[in-house]
Amino acid sequence: MRLLYLLMSILAFLLMPNAMAADEDGDAPPPKTAYHSLSPSLISNLQGQRKYVRCDIQLMTKGEDKLELIKQHDPAIRHELLMLLGDQAAAELKTPKGKEVLRKQALEAVNRVLAELTELTEEQKLVKDLFFTSFFVQ
Repeated sequence: MRLLYLLMSILAFLLMPNAMAADEDGDAPPPKTAYHSLSPSLISNLQGQRKYVRCDIQLMTKGEDKLELIKQHDPAIRHELLMLLGDQAAAELKTPKGKEVLRKQALEAVNRVLAELTELTEEQKLVKDLFFTSFFVQ
């Protein structure tokens, strides 16, 4: 029993400098995931027909500090997304593939607008992902 206690003490002593070194190196925890809801819902007429789309969108970012920048430019983001939605055909948006294509286009559009309005480049994407939390075409 004493031998086990001695081995555990030695092992703990040997591992302690490694744990302390990680703290001294400034290894900060990864930024927390944060979401911004574009509210109210986006509603737009669709191209060519008397149809419209209504959707709710959540923007995902890493770090709450970036969330404030996204909120600040909410009107420009909404405008860009409404212009994008207005260029869509209803038949395309009714398919899962069409929705996914639109999701990717919307993500690119949001990051492009944010890059234009902030000092960040498009490679330093503020928005990591975009999610449709409701999607309705009529």
